[in-house]
Amino acid sequence: MCPTLNSIVSSLQRNGIFINSLIAALTTAGQQLFSSFTFSCPCQVGKNFYYGSAFLVIPALILLIAGFALRSQMWTITGEYCCSCAPPYRRISSLECKLACLRFFSITGRAVVAPLTWLAVTLLTGTYYECAASEFASVDHYPVFDNISASKREEILAEFPCCRSAPADMILVRDEIALLHRFQSQMLGWILITLATIAVLVSCCVARCCSPLTSLQHCYWTSHLQNEGELFEQAAEQHSRLLIMQRIKKLFGFIPGSEDVEHIRIPSCQDWKDISVPTLLCVGDDLRGHYSFLGDRVGEDNEEDRSRGIELKP
Repeated sequence: MCPTLNSIVSSLQRNGIFINSLIAALTTAGQQLFSSFTFSCPCQVGKNFYYGSAFLVIPALILLIAGFALRSQMWTITGEYCCSCAPPYRRISSLECKLACLRFFSITGRAVVAPLTWLAVTLLTGTYYECAASEFASVDHYPVFDNISASKREEILAEFPCCRSAPADMILVRDEIALLHRFQSQMLGWILITLATIAVLVSCCVARCCSPLTSLQHCYWTSHLQNEGELFEQAAEQHSRLLIMQRIKKLFGFIPGSEDVEHIRIPSCQDWKDISVPTLLCVGDDLRGHYSFLGDRVGEDNEEDRSRGIELKP
């Protein structure tokens, strides 16, 4: 990737508004596709409510869980502050707790964008709500339902979302109820959007007021966390590759991709048994720890005694 494009991508990643807008746009497009290909109201008494409610709530819950699970900072906070029961124990200061809470609020704000967008779009569309609320509509003021029993009314109302053939007077009632449900659904959608906007504004104000950092310090701290993660990933990848190459060279006698293969060795049965035993990361009394299955078990001192090397003549 060229430096200019890399800088543009990095700048967009730092812009929270752009990321949130992108998530909302993708959620809206996914909701439209999801509704077009999968949703079909059963139009049966006792099933419309559960079916419509499931399509309205369950995807939002899945998006909320995915929003938390896909954030690497969430697992960092969980590992450092919530699940630090393994030794050595570390005392967490009040400043660290405040910064962790600030990061959690930021993660939550990003995680709720997709589920709130799903709920708002589905309510503004009104299809799911119309299916769920169809059999609960009040039709006592319509003369056409005067001589119809309560159970029969529920059956007729449950069939309204499917637009099946009906008498002319019943079609008029169906259209009015559909407009009523669309109105209620859209009003709930706008109320949700308003409440979400107010909640975001209040939470941002409270987070900044309770933050131990000034505005400039918060900007620096945010940039520091992102740079720290990027540089650590690059250093960890390079370190792990070099370490693994060193272990592989001890095991096989050469490094993959190297033309210097004058001395290679055949691993013994004991070597294969040793590298097949999994090792843990810095757990126990071993202060050095192991970082892979290819632990430093193939010793350099007795390497030739355990298995004679094969010399390849050029």
